[in-house]
Amino acid sequence: MLGTSNLAKSYGDRTLFEGVSLKLNAGSRYGLVGANGSGKTTFLKIVAGDEPATDGNVILPKDARVGVLRQDRFLSDEQVILDLAMMGDRIVWDALVASRRLAEDGGGDPGRLADLEDVIRAHDGYTLEARASAVLEGLGIPVEAHRRTLSTLSGGFKLRVLLAQVLLGGSDVLLLDEPTNHLDILSIRWLEKFLAGYKGCAVVISHDQRFLDNVATHILDVDYGTIALYTGNYAAFVVEKQAIRERKEAEIARAEKIIAEKRAFVERFGAKATKAKQAQSRLKQIERIEVEELAETSRRTPVFRFGIQRPSGRDVLEARGISKAYGDKQVLRDVSLSVRRGERVAVIGPNGLGKSTLLKILVGRLAPDAGSASWGHEVRVGYFAQDHRELLDDAAMTPLSFLWAACPDESPSYVRGQLGRALFSGDDVEKSVGSLSGGEAARLIFCRILVERPNVLVLDEPTNHLDLEAIHGLVEGLKAYEGTVIFVSHDRFFVSELATRILEVTPGGPRDFPGTYEEYLAGCGDDHLDADAVVLKAKREHQKAAPAGSEAAGGSWEEQKRRRNRQKELPARRDKVLAAIEAAEARKKAIFDLYCSDGFFERTDKAEIAALKAEEEALGPRIDALMAEWEQLEQEIAELGAG
Repeated sequence: MLGTSNLAKSYGDRTLFEGVSLKLNAGSRYGLVGANGSGKTTFLKIVAGDEPATDGNVILPKDARVGVLRQDRFLSDEQVILDLAMMGDRIVWDALVASRRLAEDGGGDPGRLADLEDVIRAHDGYTLEARASAVLEGLGIPVEAHRRTLSTLSGGFKLRVLLAQVLLGGSDVLLLDEPTNHLDILSIRWLEKFLAGYKGCAVVISHDQRFLDNVATHILDVDYGTIALYTGNYAAFVVEKQAIRERKEAEIARAEKIIAEKRAFVERFGAKATKAKQAQSRLKQIERIEVEELAETSRRTPVFRFGIQRPSGRDVLEARGISKAYGDKQVLRDVSLSVRRGERVAVIGPNGLGKSTLLKILVGRLAPDAGSASWGHEVRVGYFAQDHRELLDDAAMTPLSFLWAACPDESPSYVRGQLGRALFSGDDVEKSVGSLSGGEAARLIFCRILVERPNVLVLDEPTNHLDLEAIHGLVEGLKAYEGTVIFVSHDRFFVSELATRILEVTPGGPRDFPGTYEEYLAGCGDDHLDADAVVLKAKREHQKAAPAGSEAAGGSWEEQKRRRNRQKELPARRDKVLAAIEAAEARKKAIFDLYCSDGFFERTDKAEIAALKAEEEALGPRIDALMAEWEQLEQEIAELGAG
């Protein structure tokens, strides 16, 4: 369906990737991953024909239709939302428009009209409006808005219309650059289902790990100056890539050990006449040993060490009766919230219901129409805005001066050290903040929060512009943070790793759940919020059938919390076991694929073949043991749910 031959792209002396030869098939979904700036978007642009390659070719069938979601494309505000979505299927849309004009002109050429009817029928054109409406609704744009102009939508929802247009294009190849940006959890889950049923070849850039795990059948990894193909989802890719790296490092270590031993023999006995011949033989053996030079990875993980200047009081936040409207649109109604020290509160829910507005009110950047919010004793708040460039108010500043302004009493080495942990080094610290990429700007703001050492963090979509490594670094930093965190996020991996409490914003008002995201899904989440829906639905049905006297059927808030605490470790352990099973099965398949590759046994030395066979034999019992553990965990979770 889609291929590349010896593809390369360079900018001056900098090579993003080279020697990329791939064959991507219909029915497969490829997650394109790599560090920010590694060349992911550039690769998509080359495949889409928007940018030339330095070398090599892209191979596509002549009649293949390619749908491209570009982050820098905009639509006309004056056009109707539904019409814009339908325009995605250009063949049908043009035929419908031409047919309509002929009808308005009194019929025109009957032959031409018949030809247009054939085109419309051949492409299922008379269902286009219904399909467009369904896609828009799935992406969170309600039916009542479909006949309005695009100007009535906010920027984030305009991008959803653009995504709908691409999805409706009838494309054989889909190229999607960050399709989950500006989508809420419900819309992301809908998109996952759409892509799961897509028959063509999809290549998707995303920094949402859970999305990649649920969607990708393969991973394209932009690293080491090339693009490598892995089978399986993101979790399986991480395991396999690490295993390959460790195996290469072990091979290099073995080769270097052999060389060292032979060199030591030469140095010891080379001058002795009786050993001279053996020493020369070993020198020749050393020359024949090839030691692979491992390339440096382009992936770098920032280190976020959030400290606090002093602890806050026990009661961190008290919000009462907060309401807010924008014109006729009421986004918040009578929201009350109490937060205690050490809680990590995730605010989730569909877009447009006031999540960001709530955070702005809490930090004093927006006044409520009614109600109030007050912070507790000794509270110091650090704020990360969704449009975080509003925090970089002076575009002429450099990262160095921006950070130094937050800690003027610190030494230059301290400031540069903090910037280094956030991956700013060398000339990077002297760039203007106005020229920073989204990911760089986000890391700089977190760097400033670090040196300010607040005891409460209020974060609005903190992962939007971060790559996967930076997201993992942020998760680890926030897990170790001793303060309180209130955050809005649509990234399910981020929420599931951090949240100890869920505040779900719904059209009917907020819903407060004292527990983790997994516990929230098990207790009151909607089935479509997560890929584990079947398991969770079965669990809920089992709980509904529990005896009337069980704790699940009632009890105080404290009793329910104690019960949830008992269950807390089990779902997390189950998820880890499932990931391990998936990774082990993917590795086993990868070994079989190696065995089946042309000339494998001829070009591979016996030691490596033996190591692979030993690994393969060990994987069988490991998978069996993991399966048994998973079944035991599911049984234990069910028993606890039944009381």
